[in-house]
Amino acid sequence: MSPPMVPQANPGAGYRALRTEIDTAVARVLESGWYILGQEIRAFEAEFAAWLGAGTAVGCGNGTDAIALALRGLGVGPGSTVVTVSHTAVATVAAIEMVGATPLLIDIDPVHFTMDPAELAAVLADPPPGLPPIRAVVPVHLYGQAADLDAIAATCRRHTVALIEDCAQAHGARLHGKRLGTFGEAATFSFYPTKNLGAQGDGGAVVTRDPALATRIAALRQYGWHQHYISDEVGVNSRLDEMQAAILRAKLPHLDAQNTRRRAIAGAYDAALAGSHLRPPQRRPDTEPVFHLYVLRVPDRPALQARLRADGVGTGIHYPMPVHLQPAYKGRVALGPSGCRETTLAANEVLSLPLYPELTDAQVEQVCTALTRLRDG
Repeated sequence: MSPPMVPQANPGAGYRALRTEIDTAVARVLESGWYILGQEIRAFEAEFAAWLGAGTAVGCGNGTDAIALALRGLGVGPGSTVVTVSHTAVATVAAIEMVGATPLLIDIDPVHFTMDPAELAAVLADPPPGLPPIRAVVPVHLYGQAADLDAIAATCRRHTVALIEDCAQAHGARLHGKRLGTFGEAATFSFYPTKNLGAQGDGGAVVTRDPALATRIAALRQYGWHQHYISDEVGVNSRLDEMQAAILRAKLPHLDAQNTRRRAIAGAYDAALAGSHLRPPQRRPDTEPVFHLYVLRVPDRPALQARLRADGVGTGIHYPMPVHLQPAYKGRVALGPSGCRETTLAANEVLSLPLYPELTDAQVEQVCTALTRLRDG
């Protein structure tokens, strides 16, 4: 008889774990009669910024819009190039094109899967010909691991380009003791249901330490209104609704404990892989990851997936095709000098194991047993 399947992701378990708090929050909003840009979002924005330890948070419709709003708030649009990576959710690149800017995709560090600071330095010192001026850099803190912000931020300062952190997978991760999202001119977050801090639908936020920038982004998310019904500039409709804000408020007090649980599960997987040909995810020095995903790099991915499936372990691939090779972008987006070589290699080998705080000890043990069989067999 086959063992029960441990799914790679299970957002329903996140709801069931906090059902009472979430149901109470939903009922509170429904009873209030106020469903857009009310007291719930104001409270969540304040609480989330305080939890991060810096800046002002501005809620919006989703993580893609958050990146677009941050860029627009900084004046980045047509006639600008934005540097980011190809090994990311397509949302990062889609947001750059949403504001009319030109994406320039560079390679990753193959150990941590985040932006290669050496290639960033190369393209800022000698940009590819024919592109508009580079105005911003968007490193992605992928899988809950910090990008190399020490090198990246120094390079951005040297070339006077804006740094926008994509923190969609890194709620609560730290570098040098500081939470990610507090290092650049702005940072963006997604609250998609599977994120470390996830809503029961879409949601996002921009965080910045610049009060004037926060005020502008708050206006841009609602038609460019600084006063009701009067558009001072062209904006969009991208509002984090009251229901999602209330749900996020219910979940936020539990996030540190949930991230601690994620790290404990990651540690168990590390131990199960000890002595194996498979290497656990590498941690950057002086960081505290939050393991949005636990990603192995395996040369024989289909065979490994099949063996894990036989042991009742679900897996995922984040991401199976780099942005620069996807049909919508292939041949028309600019690439750095490496041609995203390491990105392409990684996309053929990455494999995500189950990792979310609601995994039971028995499920974690089931995954560990399957990993031990891989090691021993």
